[in-house]
Amino acid sequence: MVPLVWRRRAPILALLAVMATSAQYKLALDGPGQPLPYTGLVIVYTVAALCPPRKRLVAGGLVLLAVPVGVWLNSRSARELTFCFFVFAAAYVFGRLTDARQRANRVEAERAAARERARIAREMHDILSHAVSLMIVQAEAGPVAVRTAPERAEAAFDAISEAGRDAMAQLRRMLGVLREGGESDGGGGGHEPGLAPREPQPGLTDLPALLDRVRGSGLEVAYGTRGCTRALPAATGATVFRIVQEALTNTVKHADARTVSVQLTYREGDLSIEVTDDGRGPQAGAGAAVRGGGGHGLVGVRERAAAHGGTAMTGPGPDGRGFAVRVRIPVPPYPALVAAEVAR
Repeated sequence: MVPLVWRRRAPILALLAVMATSAQYKLALDGPGQPLPYTGLVIVYTVAALCPPRKRLVAGGLVLLAVPVGVWLNSRSARELTFCFFVFAAAYVFGRLTDARQRANRVEAERAAARERARIAREMHDILSHAVSLMIVQAEAGPVAVRTAPERAEAAFDAISEAGRDAMAQLRRMLGVLREGGESDGGGGGHEPGLAPREPQPGLTDLPALLDRVRGSGLEVAYGTRGCTRALPAATGATVFRIVQEALTNTVKHADARTVSVQLTYREGDLSIEVTDDGRGPQAGAGAAVRGGGGHGLVGVRERAAAHGGTAMTGPGPDGRGFAVRVRIPVPPYPALVAAEVAR
């Protein structure tokens, strides 16, 4: 039994040690034969589960040599020889199955980690891209406003400050969710200074504040809903918020538009999101970037929609003017909260 202690570090040496001690027990001490070679089975299982093919081949050769010799020294029975080969083969098969299961678990863990990295990247892009775009627009307009309309310059600087604070708040919230052990298990309830406690992701109730920040950049924003509005799952609401945020960010950055419209349409089994502007259209800016594969923001919109089993399309707006982002997301038929068209 002692060689089993090193079976994981040096399985081949452990196998040789088991064979040597078994032979010494039989030849020198003339001990009785064992009905089942437990130590050998454990070693074979370990080799099959942990070792590369080359070592497994060596171990297989040793077993094929040792089993007939052991049977000849013990009973010289064909029945025992068959039984020993069967149990050693079973131990090897179970070891290989264990290795296959562990490999599958590792692959799934790596895929889950990749999905999580992609999700975090989308969140970081949405938060930073939106805030930085608004700050750039306001900063570029600030010097002109200082000379012509000081009150507008003050509003622009206030908008820059608000966008920065909002971005920092969302980043702290994300870090609070990602940080391990963000809440103490023993009831202390504290958290590290500078990190916000865990909070829900933004949802539909946060859309008005988002639209107000975009209006602060000088863009006219119209918002409305159609159909029977109803509560959405938290994950779906967060996705709708991020989709609208990214569409507006692309309008601010690329469209050179004066107005943009955000329309949510509730149907029995899905929710449609349409964001249209009167800017330069799909042949310039965001639309071209997406078709050329260089735009990460609207690609993220499609990924978010696909994660919920939905679809996303980008292209010209109504009558071929401007740019439009159209997304459809399946939603469960929850009871309607408001049975009328709502518009603002």
